[in-house]
This record gives sequence, C-alpha cells and structure tokens, in this order.
Amino acid sequence: MSTTLDNQAQYMLHLVDILDYTGKFFLNPLVGTTIKIEFLNEIHCVETGKKIKKTFGEGMSYEAYINSPMASPSIVNPELSRIHEGIALRDYEWEMAHHNQPHYVYLSRTSGIKVGVTRVTNIPSRWIDQGASEAIIIAETPYRQLAGLIEVALKDTMADKTAWQAMLKNTVNDTTSLVIKKNEVFEILADQYQDFFFDDDTITHISYPVLNYPLKVKSAKLDTQAVIQGKLIGIKGQYLLFEDGTVFNVRSHAGYKVQLTALE
Repeated sequence: MSTTLDNQAQYMLHLVDILDYTGKFFLNPLVGTTIKIEFLNEIHCVETGKKIKKTFGEGMSYEAYINSPMASPSIVNPELSRIHEGIALRDYEWEMAHHNQPHYVYLSRTSGIKVGVTRVTNIPSRWIDQGASEAIIIAETPYRQLAGLIEVALKDTMADKTAWQAMLKNTVNDTTSLVIKKNEVFEILADQYQDFFFDDDTITHISYPVLNYPLKVKSAKLDTQAVIQGKLIGIKGQYLLFEDGTVFNVRSHAGYKVQLTALE
C-alpha cells in the first residue's frame, strides 16, 4: 500500500499481475464494509516474477533477497552504507540514487517514542507506514550512513522498533512531548552532530481511518488461513484491522496472488 496524508492517512492499493501493473484503488472507502481476501495459492518474487514457495524480505525469492539492493544490509542498518565513499554494498547506481541522498533522523510516537531514519523524500509516508500518531525531525544529513550513525548514538536511550501490537490497539506508553524529547536528544548528541541538527520543531500529526481500535489483536497469515473475511474497521500502518480483532499485514504478503472482494 502506498500512502499520502490529507487530514488523515490515505491508503492506495496497487494491483500487479506478477510484474505487470494493472491499476490501483483507494482503500479508505472500504472501512466499515465487509471484505474477503482469498489466497489463490500462487506466490511470485516481486523482483523477478519467478514463482516461489515462500518469500524473503518483502516479497522476494531467496536469490533476490541476497542480491537485491532493496534488501541490502544498509536498509535495516543505515550506518553500514558506504556509497558516499563510492563503495556500493550491492548496486552502485541504486545506492547512489537512494542512499547518497539527504536523509532525516526523526522521532515518532507509535506506542512509545522511537528514533528512525529515512530519505527526505519518504516523509510523511514512512511515518504512516509505521503507524505513528505524530513525528518530529531531529536532524538532516547529506547521506544515509551519517543518519544511521546518529540513530545508533541514540539506541541506548530509546527504541528503534515499533511495538506493532500496542500500536494497533492505539496504546500509548509514553506521552512526553516530542519537542522535549528532541531537546534531550540534542544534549545526548552534543557537539559531534550539531551541524546537522534540525531547528524546526514542527510536529506532524497523523490520524487514521479507524472506526474503533481492538482490545486484542491476532495476526492472520495467508499461509495458514487461505480466506480472511470480516468487517473492516480500520487501516493503520500497513495493517488492515477487522472487527473480530484479526489484523492483516499487507506488506508482509507482497508477491501473494489474492482476490479481494467487497461484500457490502
């Protein structure tokens, strides 16, 4: 799902037949209706189109996963990127286009407050994808590795992962102002990264198309449940939320051939 922010998060599902793009439609209007997701027993690598039995990363075959720049170690650990030195981990042109570019280091509030890194061009989609209710930029760097080093310097004092179950229940464990947290971060980082500090304290607030949040969540996977059906009560992060507490991670099913039907 791709996302935009217009008063609230807007979700668009892109339709692909193996590698052929066939169209798109907005998901927000489906909230409040009953839908059916049926697995058609085919999985194809999102990079090569090859038919596979299981995915690695986000919809890749194993071969693609160990070779694709989109699954490079510097995706999860940006501090490993070296493309600004002219050294590519996997693909020079791709890494120059995606990692030797301006990046933000940010704080976002999901269930708690976490630190993260993303390209400047990925805002606010990155925050929506993780289900953040608000976010603030703390630093801007000219390339990915430097943003990653700032993130590493903060990992001992704050999380860098989203507690997805709490996020989907809209449970907030830390209500500290993001501006206060940002000022604390500046003290932690001290002079070493001062040149990259972001002075603007604007907080981006994000609401989601959710009718009500579940008290408990249970993740459904198409590998073990070929048909998922129920009333869609919301969309948050990359998850579809159903009335019975079932949650479906759309992104983790990249490459799966499915039929989506709106029943009412």
